[in-house]
Amino acid sequence: MVEDFVRRKGYLTLGTRLKRIGDRLQADVQQLIDAEGVAVQTGQYPLLAAIDEQGPMTVGDLAEALGVSQPGITRSVGQLAKQGVVTVARGPKDQRTKVVTLTRQGQDIVDQGKRDLWPLIDESLAAICEKERGNILDQLDRLERALQENSLFQRIKQNEKANIDG
Repeated sequence: MVEDFVRRKGYLTLGTRLKRIGDRLQADVQQLIDAEGVAVQTGQYPLLAAIDEQGPMTVGDLAEALGVSQPGITRSVGQLAKQGVVTVARGPKDQRTKVVTLTRQGQDIVDQGKRDLWPLIDESLAAICEKERGNILDQLDRLERALQENSLFQRIKQNEKANIDG
């Protein structure tokens, strides 16, 4: 068996490790989204949730609220607008700004996520993460091991089956 170099190097490779865990979680959540038949990408959900919670937002405000680049937000907004999930209009005070608003379809996607997906994701990750206290590297070990043993998608599907059977 090959040693996990990234894990062994500890804090030196913390960024790589966090990205690896993030990529794994994004893939698992995308699997859930696909299983539910929702027509958005994992990375677009936070954008939709921010608009749902805070109302129509400019591209710049979305970038700031989500901590991502403005070109990244512009790309996501363009994709979502093509799908009919958001609308983009010029700002009322500054015509250079673009204000992003959820469409009815976008609101339905958010409502479905809040009802059917987000609580499952939150509960499953909390079950893994809340048991560990102390050093962040130990916490990452536990999280990574738990996800290797049983993906987030598998955990949620097993919990759903247990709730149906039980």
